[in-house]
Amino acid sequence: MSRRPRRELGHGADLLSNKHIPSDLSSMPLPGNAALLSRASRTRLGAVLALVIGLLAATAANAEILRVVTWPGYADRDLVQTFELKHRVRVEVSYVGTDDVLWDKLAARGGADFDVFAVNTAELQRYIDGGLAAPVDPARIPNTARQLPRFRDVGAIAGLVRDGKVYGIPYTWSAMGLIYDRQRFASPPDSIKVLWDTGFRGQVLAFNGSSHNFSLAAQALGLPAPFAIGETDMPAVIDKLLALRRNVLTFYTLPEESVALFREQRVAVMFANYGSQQVQQLREAGINIGYVMPREGAFAWLDCWAISAGARNRRLAEAWINHMLDHAASRALRERQGLANTTDEANAPAAADRIIWLQPVEDVHRRAALWDQILSGDRRVSGRAP
Repeated sequence: MSRRPRRELGHGADLLSNKHIPSDLSSMPLPGNAALLSRASRTRLGAVLALVIGLLAATAANAEILRVVTWPGYADRDLVQTFELKHRVRVEVSYVGTDDVLWDKLAARGGADFDVFAVNTAELQRYIDGGLAAPVDPARIPNTARQLPRFRDVGAIAGLVRDGKVYGIPYTWSAMGLIYDRQRFASPPDSIKVLWDTGFRGQVLAFNGSSHNFSLAAQALGLPAPFAIGETDMPAVIDKLLALRRNVLTFYTLPEESVALFREQRVAVMFANYGSQQVQQLREAGINIGYVMPREGAFAWLDCWAISAGARNRRLAEAWINHMLDHAASRALRERQGLANTTDEANAPAAADRIIWLQPVEDVHRRAALWDQILSGDRRVSGRAP
């Protein structure tokens, strides 16, 4: 699979483009008896056709726009086009590669730039706190009836409900395990600590995500609460991340980027932020890889569709969420992306007992600021042990 994140504007409008229409419509060949029409008649017919096409193009240009911000693989072109045609709207899709970028986009103008977005349950909390997410009424999304019982019971899923109101509809999920080159390991790596193994220096890939990496370092240190790092433990976690920075080849952002790096740079092991999605892409690229859940446990995300507080048309945003829970979208997640959806059991990761669901962290903004310092190579990171 080769799919690059992109900003897609009005897929349906392309069908009405006049770039393939001859400037002189009177010269167009006409089928059957129409070829016997006089030149004047053909000219009049051409004028009518031009008027109709112009009106259709104007309608497309003036159509209502649904603004979506999401992750690679969540809004494939054909799925978007189907929605556009059904609802007679245009869809603008913006893609993100990190939670930090997603936050920046939504927070820029109080959520006014987007109508609907995909976010994991742990991150969703700060959107609710910041007034950037609006409640969602599951009753207005009929396809929730297609979901597995554990995903329909939103009250049992941490982070979806606040003060009796639902703020997210589960869409897809994955564990974040370890992907390794089978030719480089006599036996599969069984610990997250392999990312720090200096025997693989320069052959390790990690994800460029501030919040996840602090939790990962805390886990590698054996701290009991990786999502709530205390002040006394923070210096050791920072030092652990500085050591990770020295050991990795680089920190990737997008799944396609990780596949290219893995193939071209002879990577030995990678922290799989996108989980089974990356596994499928690597195998489709012909790379002999394995995928394991580390003994410490694998963090797992549950991504949901949420409605922006600045949504222009709530009904249209709800229709989008409903569309993304239908059979075609659910199948696309499973077959194209290798991801688990919320409507069937296919692609659910093994070793479910090792899954650790992401939780809100102690201070997401501080983690982001510290991570920027670590990533830049700053030797005097705030809060680092002396």
